[in-house]
Amino acid sequence: MTTVDTQAERSSWPFSVGLIALVCGAAALSIFIGRDGGGPTFGLGGGELGTVILTEIRLPRTLLGLLVGGTLGLCGAALQGLLRNPLAEPGLLGASSGAALGAVLVFYFGLAGASSLFLPLGGVLGSIVALTLLYALASHRGDFLTIVLAGIAINALAAALTSLALNFAPSPYAALEILFWMLGSLADRSLTHVYLAVPLLLPGWLLVIAAARGLDALTLGEETAATLGFAPAKTQWLVIGGTALAVGGAVAVTGVVGFVGLVVPHLLRPFVGHHPSRLLLPSFLAGAALTLLADCAIRLMPPGPELKLGVVTALLGAPFFLHLVLRPRAVGVA
Repeated sequence: MTTVDTQAERSSWPFSVGLIALVCGAAALSIFIGRDGGGPTFGLGGGELGTVILTEIRLPRTLLGLLVGGTLGLCGAALQGLLRNPLAEPGLLGASSGAALGAVLVFYFGLAGASSLFLPLGGVLGSIVALTLLYALASHRGDFLTIVLAGIAINALAAALTSLALNFAPSPYAALEILFWMLGSLADRSLTHVYLAVPLLLPGWLLVIAAARGLDALTLGEETAATLGFAPAKTQWLVIGGTALAVGGAVAVTGVVGFVGLVVPHLLRPFVGHHPSRLLLPSFLAGAALTLLADCAIRLMPPGPELKLGVVTALLGAPFFLHLVLRPRAVGVA
């Protein structure tokens, strides 16, 4: 390890404290900024109206920004450490596309209008089906390449079925609803969506965190990790299972929000070093802050249709992704 890495890792906790302050500031800003048909609004107002705005509009949006952004940042850092690939990101394993397909099927069969719960439940079931399929495809071999290929296959199948649903949508309105949901957004969510996501997010986080020391050992190679007492296969499935559960739960309630899990770990490595375990907490915090700030920026835009969160993160992340592709030697993960 270089002297720069050692100094960065020694300062990781103070840096994390700074990120906590940033997240708190972004959350307060998210509570303060609103939007209506005439553009951005500021403050909550007083009395009963202010209470309704806080509990039914601003608070759920802020909590989901924290939870979903943190999940994407955490899982992105873990996957990049596991696969030792700087281009790895949470959508790689098919959990995102599976959850999106589950929600799209709810739209397609007209169940979304029956109850607001059916849409996130469809996404949760889709993510679970994708995880089960991934395990069935990859468990007989269990090597990294098989897992990645299985994830690509699941993504391709889910994308094809989603396109089929769009092609045969019963009405143009239904097709538009499907498309808008797939772009990802924190708008029009309630605390019910938070309650549905948390039972998947929490165990997903715990599984990923449990793999932290194993991820550090894997940076030395699988054989060395095994001699140190860490089973590579166990670490692998902790990260995969945790990512599938957490990302699936996140996508189930917000739609697909891309590039957060790809960009955030790369932005933080110069400050915290290259050990995956030291990157997990800062990536969670920075992912939450980035998502909240992007959502605040959406609300500050001029009057008109509200821009989707997934569009904003893609506009931010796509140039960064191209930078990684063009300069691979500059972004090693170990």
